[in-house]
This record gives sequence, structure tokens and C-alpha cells, in this order.
Amino acid sequence: MSAVSVLGVRHHGPGSARSLRRELERLRPDVILVEGPPEADALVALAPGLEPPVALLAHVPGAPAKAAFWPFAQFSPEWQAILYGAAAGVPVRFCDLPAAHSLADEETDESEGGEAGDGLRADPIGALAAAAGHDDPERWWEDVVEHRGDTPFEVIAEAMAAVREGHVPVGREARREAYMRRTLRAAIKEGFGVVAVVCGAWHVPALAGPLPPAAADNALLRGMPKVKAELTWVPWTYGRLASWSGYGAGIASPGWYHHLFTVPDRPVERWLTEAAAVLREEGLPVSSAHVIESVRLAATLAGLRGRPLAGLGEVTEAARAVLCEGDDLAVELIQRRMVVGDRLGHVSDGTPMVPLQRDLREQQRRLRIRPEALDRELDLDLRRPLDLERSHLLHRLRLLEVGWGTPGQARGKGTFRESWTLRWLPEHDLALIEHAALGTTVAAAAARRCRDLAGAPSSALADLTALVEACLLADLPEALPGVLAALSAKAALDTDVTHLMAALPAMVRAHRYGDVRGTSAEGLAVIVRSMLDRICVGLPVAVTGLDDDAAAGLLKHVDAVHAAVALLTEPPAASGSASAGAEGEGVVRGRWLGTLRGMADRQDLHGLVEGRLTRLLLDAGELADADDRMSRAMSRGQTPVRAAAWVEGFLSGGGLLLVHDPRLLGLVDTWLTALPADQFTDVLPLLRRTFGGFAGPERRAIGERVSAAGGTGDTGAATEPDVDERRAAGAVATVLSIIGRDRG
Repeated sequence: MSAVSVLGVRHHGPGSARSLRRELERLRPDVILVEGPPEADALVALAPGLEPPVALLAHVPGAPAKAAFWPFAQFSPEWQAILYGAAAGVPVRFCDLPAAHSLADEETDESEGGEAGDGLRADPIGALAAAAGHDDPERWWEDVVEHRGDTPFEVIAEAMAAVREGHVPVGREARREAYMRRTLRAAIKEGFGVVAVVCGAWHVPALAGPLPPAAADNALLRGMPKVKAELTWVPWTYGRLASWSGYGAGIASPGWYHHLFTVPDRPVERWLTEAAAVLREEGLPVSSAHVIESVRLAATLAGLRGRPLAGLGEVTEAARAVLCEGDDLAVELIQRRMVVGDRLGHVSDGTPMVPLQRDLREQQRRLRIRPEALDRELDLDLRRPLDLERSHLLHRLRLLEVGWGTPGQARGKGTFRESWTLRWLPEHDLALIEHAALGTTVAAAAARRCRDLAGAPSSALADLTALVEACLLADLPEALPGVLAALSAKAALDTDVTHLMAALPAMVRAHRYGDVRGTSAEGLAVIVRSMLDRICVGLPVAVTGLDDDAAAGLLKHVDAVHAAVALLTEPPAASGSASAGAEGEGVVRGRWLGTLRGMADRQDLHGLVEGRLTRLLLDAGELADADDRMSRAMSRGQTPVRAAAWVEGFLSGGGLLLVHDPRLLGLVDTWLTALPADQFTDVLPLLRRTFGGFAGPERRAIGERVSAAGGTGDTGAATEPDVDERRAAGAVATVLSIIGRDRG
């Protein structure tokens, strides 16, 4: 006869983990059954070489949406059971529903494993807390279990039996418990003398005592859907453990629970001492006296609330009042760094990995950028070989949908700088596994991904130009010819000029990256010139008959192309060759500006378009009659709404022009002040939107000039008076004396 001990625990409970370890050492079982997918039995032997938090990842090859994680922290009872079995030479087996079934079950929450999907199950801890007269289940559990030196497993089993009285499991919960009983029967049949079952406390009544007939469980499990599932260990984070858990028992304070498990002696004193150290690292003045006083306050709060030990609530309030002196930002720092924590787990080299994962791990070591759980800023100087390789790796990973790095605004000037925010998430391993079929290295897989995307029939022109840019950023010259060929074919067939205009800026940036990074961009210049030629031909037709929304949308494309042309005609900074710039100045820039000039002279343009074209040509030095054009646009022959649209388009390039050109400012001022009240009301929203886009100093400078002019329209002379006050002082004194007034 086998002796079966069903040990009910709270998933990720430090008190449960400590008590479970002691109970296993007392029982000395011959086999340990742990809640989890049985396909992972072969992975148990790797556990001693892993650094938690880690998670079992189950996934269906070719179906990235079907994946599940079973996370383990150092303070997880299941993890301690696995470590005990490995150290004592006791076999450890998982006894939950196989991942092959749970991933095929439509009731399963596909983002996580464990007890997800048991929507009908009541909250057992909440029920017990309510029965004990407590309104906070978390605090009650900490007081009666986590803060105790020993967890009474018999009492927990009895309490759960009372909570489950009358409860009939259905659906996935019923199938899970049926499979647990099947695994338990198999262990008993094998002849193990002492069997220890480690499971969530909720399941204890279903496994303890006489088991129901096996036929009923077999009938329940018969005909379950099944998929092919593969499992491995992956690193996990405390941040992810805090947001959700694979056991339906997510915890908001994994860093605090880690502290309770690893520091059983004087945990409150040591926690507040560590909090003081964190604040000192940020330059905040915290003394030993602060720590002593905060410990006293936490103990006093616990005593007033009838708690056996100060919990997280008490130590947080003590830290807020004493260490942080009421500063919420300092409290948030402790919350982020300690209560949740930035711990990221680690798996050993012997862990099953696809070649893509191994290649990334090797590159992380070689390039000295280790994955971390919290945001880390990384500034790259692309003139340095090491930083350039780092940039290539991060861009390749983005092509593989591994968002380890998020590009940001580079500090300083120059196209040779990049800024990244790095943060490793457990899901990145799943993305690598899903793209493993593309290649054995990150570079090969990213290149294959580019070719696949370029060959997709649904790829739009803008998508292909972005893909060209991505190829150059990631240094994938083997993929570039195929992408360029697809782009050229798509551009030749696309008749919508706005599509070409949307695609051109990325192509120009790609051309520049080929110069700055030392990457060959052969073939890009020909495609860019061809696209620009077609834009110059099609744009005059596209500006005809536009309403307000269409005009505003088109101008965004015009501005983008105008900026791209300026970038294209600028001599490359890295190559030092000015030939491309000379060709651009003579041909590319002239062709584009000629197109704008031809459209600006037309009488059928939307006021917004005409005003913007006038401004672009003025800034490019192509117009000498901007004030005459503004006068005509705001003459009495034009409706106020069209005139306001013209002004909006003209001034959308910034307000400095009005600051430095009194003639143009006077024209706008005179036109605006001469409008009747009703017309002024009509154009006010347009003008408010225009001037609202100016920078604060620009608006102030314009207002000062108009105020100084006194609304006369002469906004230039009034700002620079010709009177020399020092020389006039004598004359002023004489005049005051004559009229009988003392100057003082």
C-alpha cells in the first residue's frame, strides 16, 4: 500500500515554499508529483542549473497564438519541490493536464498555462478570509500562512474541503483534476511507497482520500482534442510575474515575496535597510536614524492592526512617512526596484534551444549587451565597429518581431548616432522559436524574412520602401536585391501619386544610410530618381479639385517629399563624395522646385496648397514676389475663408518669417483688422490653429511687434524708435519747465 500526502500550497507563496521544503524532508517521499504539464518531465533534470525566475514554455510549432507559460520563482513551492527531488535523487513528475491537450482546448487562455480558464472556480482564499471576518484576502493569507513559521497542511486541506462543499467541477477544471488522479493512480501502481503530491490548495479535496473509480475519469478524458506541443525552459521576469501568472495566482509584489523567502531572519529591518540604500543611490539623504525610526513605525502599525508581523502595507507606509518624507516619487522608486524588482532569470546552455536562440545568446555575449528586465538606455556611435554591429543586431531582431530594442531620438547631431531602449521580455523567446525555420542565425533568418515579405502579394509600396530601409539598417545585402526588384515592379504599376510620395522619403533615407553606414545601396539612386520623375508628372494633376481634408492630407506628402529632396541633394557626410550632391543640385532639386513653381502660378488651387507652395519656394530662394502673392491672396476679391486657408498654408512652416519680415507681418495684420465681425468669426478657427502651432517665443515676438505697431500695419518702424533718450533728456526737462510741471 502506498502512503499518499497531498500538500496544498499557494502558488508563489514564500511561506508555503518554506513549509513545503521542511515537509518533504520529513516525509522523504519516493516520488513527487507536481502540478504542471507532464511533457516537461524530461526537463526537470535541468532545474538545478537554472536561475529563477524561469518558466516552462509550451508552444505549438507554426501557431504562435497557441502558447502557454508556467512560471516559477525561487519562492514558488513547486520550484522548491523540484529542487528537493533533484538533490535527494527522488523522481519528480508533473501531473497536470498535458500541454498537448490544454493548448488544443478552446477554453484555455492561450497566453498562459496553469489554472487559466477556470472561470467558474470560486476564490478559495477570499472565501476563507470572509469566513474569518477579514475583508482583505491577501492580508489574511499573509497573517495566517506566510508570516507563520510553519504551514499546517492538514488545516489547509480541511478548510478547502469546507470551501468546496457542494462544488461540482466542470469543463477544463474537471478534466485537469481527472488527469491528476490518473497520474496519482499510475504512481501508486508502480509501487512507490510514499507519494507526495504538490498542488494548488484548491485541488486538495479532489486528490485526497479515496479516489473515485478510474472509469469515470477515463471517460471524462476520452476524445480530448490534441495538438503537437514542444516544451522548454525560458527566462522569466518578476515584472511579468507581477502582471500575470500561469497559475491564476498572480502576485503584485514578487520582490517582497522573494525577500520574505530568502531573508527569514528580521525581514522588516533588512527590507527597510535595503530601501534606504536604494534611496541613497539616487542621491536622497537617508540616515541610519531614519531606518531605525521606520522599523519602529512599521512594528507599531502592525501591532495596532493586530498583525503578527509587519507586512508590505506597514513597511510601505513607514518608508513613505520616514524614509521618503512623504515623497510619492521616492515611494514609486522603492515600488519599482524592490517590491516588484528587476530580476531576470537565466537558463543554462544545456537547455533545449533552437539554433536561432543560441546564435542570439552568443551575439549578446560577444557584443556585451546582456538582456535585462528593466529599461536600459543604449546610445550608439555608428562610427565605432562595436556599436555598428550592435545596431545591426537590434534591427535584425525587429525584422523577426523581437522587440528587444525600441529606437528613440538620438542624442546629439549627425546620422551616425542611434539611441535605443532595451528591455527583454519572455515573449521574445517565443518569437525566436516561431521564426526558427527561417534560418540558424539571426542574420540569415532576418534576410529570409525580408525576402518573404517582399514576395508577399499584399505588400504595399510604402511597405516595400520601409523594408528596403530595414534591410540597410540591419546590414542584409543578400536580401536587398530581391526587395529592390519587388519595389521597382510595384512602383512601375502604382498609378496613385500619393503612394509614391509616401514611399519616397523612406527610399531617400535608405540611400543616405547606405552612405553613412558604409553599406552598399547600389540601385537605390535609379529607383529614387524614377519615383521622383513620376511624382513630378502626377502631382500637378493630383492637386486639382481638393476639399479641405484632401488638401491637408496632400500637403503632408508634399512636405515629406520636399524634405527628402533636400536630404537627397545634400553631399553624403560619411563618404566625402560631393558628386551625388552636385547631380542633385543641378537636376533633382531643380526638377522638384520647377514642379512646385508651375503649380504655384495656377489659379485653381486650394488656398491651403497655394499658400504652402509659396512658402516652400520662398524658403528655397525661388521667389522674389512673396509679398505681392500674399497681397493678392488676401485682397477683397478673395473670400475670407480662402484667404485664411492661404495664410495657414503659408505660415505652416513656422512663425519666424513673420518675426523677421515686417512687410509680410503688416500684410497679415492689415488684412485681419479690416475684416468685418462676422467674417472675422468665420476665419478665427483657421487662424487660431495656424498660430497655435508656433513655438511660444515666436508667438510672443509676433505679438510684441503687432502691439508696438499699434494696429497701423507699420510693424517694422515702430519696433525701432529713432529717439535717443539720453540726448533728448535736456529738451524734455525744458518742455516740462515751460508747461509748469516738475519732471519728478
